[in-house]
Amino acid sequence: MASEWIKARQTKFAAYVTIYVLIVVAAVVVANILGNRYNKSYDATPNKQYSLSEQTAKIVKGLKQDATITYFNQSGRFREGKDLLTEYANLSPKVQVKYIDPDKDPELAREYGIREFGTAVVQVGDKKDTAKNMTEEGITGAFIRDLKSTTRTVCFTTGSGEHQIDDSTRDGLSKFKELLGKDDYQTRSVDLLTKAEVPSDCTTLVVAGPTKNYEQPEVDAIKKYVEDGGRAFFMLDPPLKLAHDEIADNDALTSLLQSWGVTVQKDLIVDLNPLGQITGLGPQVALVTSYTSQPIVESMRGTATGFPLARSLDVKDTGKTSVQKLFDSSSTSLATDNLSSPAVNVNNPKNKKGPLTLAAAGTYNTGKENSQGRFVVIGSSTWASNRFIDFNGDSDLALNAVNWLSSDEDLISIRPKPQENQRITMTQGQLAWVRAVSQFALPFVVVIAGVMVWWKRR
Repeated sequence: MASEWIKARQTKFAAYVTIYVLIVVAAVVVANILGNRYNKSYDATPNKQYSLSEQTAKIVKGLKQDATITYFNQSGRFREGKDLLTEYANLSPKVQVKYIDPDKDPELAREYGIREFGTAVVQVGDKKDTAKNMTEEGITGAFIRDLKSTTRTVCFTTGSGEHQIDDSTRDGLSKFKELLGKDDYQTRSVDLLTKAEVPSDCTTLVVAGPTKNYEQPEVDAIKKYVEDGGRAFFMLDPPLKLAHDEIADNDALTSLLQSWGVTVQKDLIVDLNPLGQITGLGPQVALVTSYTSQPIVESMRGTATGFPLARSLDVKDTGKTSVQKLFDSSSTSLATDNLSSPAVNVNNPKNKKGPLTLAAAGTYNTGKENSQGRFVVIGSSTWASNRFIDFNGDSDLALNAVNWLSSDEDLISIRPKPQENQRITMTQGQLAWVRAVSQFALPFVVVIAGVMVWWKRR
């Protein structure tokens, strides 16, 4: 009787169902355990706008001590910040995220100085800082401020026709200043002509496209600053001699750079690369798409940069300096020494053929322990101005150069990409075609299929 019950069809069916249910339940349990333990996602957007940037990943994964992100909001609104903060927690086991309702724990909110809902406080070790906003830039900025123990100041020279950080016109550097602020750099202007001495609080000195000659005392001040372990960023335009655009030769300053191993040529690069034409750049904008392995540009592979009105460089090591080029112009570029006419004869046999070195970075051996001078030279300055710094990777290059000069190599990376408002733009005819297909063609196909099924069954 028992054997017949076991062999019964209903018994086998019940056993199969029980086994299937147990398998499904086990699979769901395992999936949930793995999902909670390994939170993985895939970002299919073109610019990875829903993924944390390389810079953020480098900073968080490199943490040497535990970090806590405390998010203050109403309990029912924790979801507003949870997706972003979970991404940070997934980067490193050293990052812990806490969610606090200020209404339920007012004392802790008061201790952290919380005045608004939706505020995050990042604490690394004993240091904590409030994120300026609930974006990746805001959260990562708080991490950076926690990790940096000293104030870093980028000083821009003034008085000789340089681009100015408080100038919001096309030729100003106000956008560059804003970008530096996001990496927690202070900025200020210094006039070396008034006082021929680089202030001691300058972490990095920037010479951005002077149109007038530097006097010898100014050059001597820069020389002493770098050779004593300071850091300097030179952006020097070709000495054009056009009617409305005349730029001084600046021989004293270029002679100093030559003594360090960087010879700044008196020429103008013309780029005949057809890719530049496709991106809307003229021939007087040198387009760069490949870089060396130097830390400033190593992370920029696959990113294009553009340099309007650029000049070429020659680089070599000296007894005191070690110099490495950063990138060259394309193989279709050339350099002309005709700087007094807007017309360029590309067939002139005197033209130098590309690729031509556009930028270099070097170190100066001061002979003192932990006191290395550094300098970066780029044969153009307009690329960092308000009208061009938003082009592709120009802003990343500008910040990476300052990061390397300031010994902030952990910040060198590609920054968070702005969200793109991607839309499909169609003509009136295309819209009519889409409407016809969706409202008439597809329903008609479904009706025909239904009629055919009915006819076959009939």
